[in-house]
Amino acid sequence: MHDLRALRADPAGFDADLARRGMEPVSEKVMALDEERRAAQTALQEKQTRRNALAKEIGTIKRNKGDSAVQEAEAIRLREEMEALEMRAQSLDAEVKAVLEVLPNRLDASVPPGPDETANVQVKQWGEPKTFSFTPKQHFELGEAMQQNGQPQMDFATATKLSGARFVLLRGGIARLERALGQFMLDQHVNEHGYTETHVPVLVNEAAMYGTDKLPKFADQSFHTEDDRWLVPTAEVPLTASVMGDILDAAQLPIRMTALSLCFRSEAGSAGRDVRGMLRQHQFEKVEMVSVTTPEESEAEHERMTLCAEKILELLEIPYRRMLLCAGDTGFGAAKTFDLEAWIPGQQAWREISSCSNTKDFQARRMSARYRAPDQKAPVFVHTLNGSGLAVGRTLIAVMENWQNEDGSITVPPVLRPYMGGIERLV
Repeated sequence: MHDLRALRADPAGFDADLARRGMEPVSEKVMALDEERRAAQTALQEKQTRRNALAKEIGTIKRNKGDSAVQEAEAIRLREEMEALEMRAQSLDAEVKAVLEVLPNRLDASVPPGPDETANVQVKQWGEPKTFSFTPKQHFELGEAMQQNGQPQMDFATATKLSGARFVLLRGGIARLERALGQFMLDQHVNEHGYTETHVPVLVNEAAMYGTDKLPKFADQSFHTEDDRWLVPTAEVPLTASVMGDILDAAQLPIRMTALSLCFRSEAGSAGRDVRGMLRQHQFEKVEMVSVTTPEESEAEHERMTLCAEKILELLEIPYRRMLLCAGDTGFGAAKTFDLEAWIPGQQAWREISSCSNTKDFQARRMSARYRAPDQKAPVFVHTLNGSGLAVGRTLIAVMENWQNEDGSITVPPVLRPYMGGIERLV
């Protein structure tokens, strides 16, 4: 959510930020609605003042046994006018909120210009794509060929029978490899990176979804239950919303949390994209990192979080590159985002495997999350950050394709072998 005072103070700057995202200006519309709302509130206050004065007049007249009919008629008229003004002010307030709540975050000054992903800027690359002596296969080709009791270890047909398209059923070694990846990531973030392991609900209320900027903008991309709960698109929602409505002590910050959870996305608008394999699923697992910190520390925290995600890929020996997203590709709630793209040999392409974003105070304003700064009289909004550390299914894809052998087997990366009971190769 945006600070209306900041918009009033610099409407041109606000519109310029929207223009960077390819959006039309809105400040004139918002300020006109806001001015009308404030005028209605001022008129309401004036009428309330007059009504209070009338009450005293009527009291005086009645004590003197006089006729107060004129004053009482005016009081009735004022009450009706006040009710109308109050309803108008509330309606205008809702209109202002409806405009502001669907506007994306203001971009950080360091975000490069550009309309889409073609303008993203490569910041670094780690590792070189492996040269195979054979034509590398895609993960679904490997997984469907690997058998467990006569059934494929990566089974899309059975999952479709159970749930429809964009689901997968994993068996045997591949199922164990996915579990190992999640546990390895959690251990790394907790033991080495200082995050607090958290087990979160995957059903949340509307306030949690709204506060983390998923509603109303992305309602069509999420699953909604009949009892008015939402399946989380990522553990970012419950982790970040855990400080919703709180006033924290400065000594508590930064708060760093991590969780391995199921995630659910309807993938609305993605028809025809990545229809084969596990790249785009309705249900998947992800290890999420969330930080709650001060405005002064959020930029450094963003870099730290991204390095934590990178470390996972380095330990798995997966080549990756870090991309700074341009204005047109930066997500709705983010002020700045780094994407990590892993090399996927079967596709001969870099594919996103992690997204680390600084939302600054955008989410904090929506969910009223603040802290007491030593040099401030009033509580200050915190900054919130979130990042994938990593998407488990996509990491499984990267491991399978980068560590595949010519005979269709998969070498287990050394760092995962303790989680696999010492198994070195999947067949």
